[in-house]
Amino acid sequence: MSKPKPKLVVLDGYTLNPGDLDWQVLSECAEVEVYEHTATGDLLARAHGAQLLLTNKTVIDRQSIAQLPQLKYIGVLATGTNVVDSKAAKQQGIVVTNVPAYGPDAVAQMVFAHILQHCQQVSLHDNAVKQGVWSRERDFCFTLAPLTSLKDKVLGLVGYGDIGQQVANIALAFGMRVIISTPTPKTDLPQGISWSELDSVLTQADILSLHCPLTDDTKQLINPTSLDKLKPGCLLINTARGDLIDEAALAHWLNSGKGFAGLDVLSTEPPSADNPLLSASNVTITPHIAWATFEARRNLLSIAVDNVHGFLDGKSINCV
Repeated sequence: MSKPKPKLVVLDGYTLNPGDLDWQVLSECAEVEVYEHTATGDLLARAHGAQLLLTNKTVIDRQSIAQLPQLKYIGVLATGTNVVDSKAAKQQGIVVTNVPAYGPDAVAQMVFAHILQHCQQVSLHDNAVKQGVWSRERDFCFTLAPLTSLKDKVLGLVGYGDIGQQVANIALAFGMRVIISTPTPKTDLPQGISWSELDSVLTQADILSLHCPLTDDTKQLINPTSLDKLKPGCLLINTARGDLIDEAALAHWLNSGKGFAGLDVLSTEPPSADNPLLSASNVTITPHIAWATFEARRNLLSIAVDNVHGFLDGKSINCV
């Protein structure tokens, strides 16, 4: 007689799989229930009896863990694991895994989407052409804002993990000079990339891109003091974590005409309607989609499935 499959519940699968991926790959090893979204009040009822949970942004806190005695495994469908009380899980003997490095190329691509949007002003000119401005022009071309070449510009990177390294490689292809800041100095770097103290990176960068984790030390790393150190006209890019930035300070800096920003993350997501960055000048904001290319999501699901198989086989991987 075959051993019964464990119950696995996906609490909030929609952002990972809006319909173009297949959850059936999990059915080989578990009885699967998939929910697109799970409200806080529905968590315990949906997770009842489950040995395995998968979550992306649904919070699984200490109180919830204490009320789920059958739970043995929590798989986070992301790299960051702050939605799970990992300490409480460990105390209950629950394995917690995450999905690292599933799409550094996708995030690096979004970094340069924001950079190129700023340098080439594509959407500004596209809108003008469609409104008839080009048709009324005397000359064969027109510009509504300065266009900027990336060659010889200085790209400052705060953090140099998988994503930071991908960004640096793309920058080198554009002929940029790259300087990085990491907690400890790095010397064995490719030609065109150098390490420097954070303050030096801030003062040298024409474009500053954040690629560090959110910790007590990096929370609001971008604040009035650090913003004052940036070059006039500097472009700030954040595809990492919203709380790396003091948003009120950044909005003031932007509205003062001191620089520009391209953001894919905010401190609260979805943002409140009164978030000062939503009405700020000189900023382009995308809704946390740097990670969400089809290829990156497919890879994320594949790694998440491997994590589940590893746990069930007694060989857990990507443990937190």
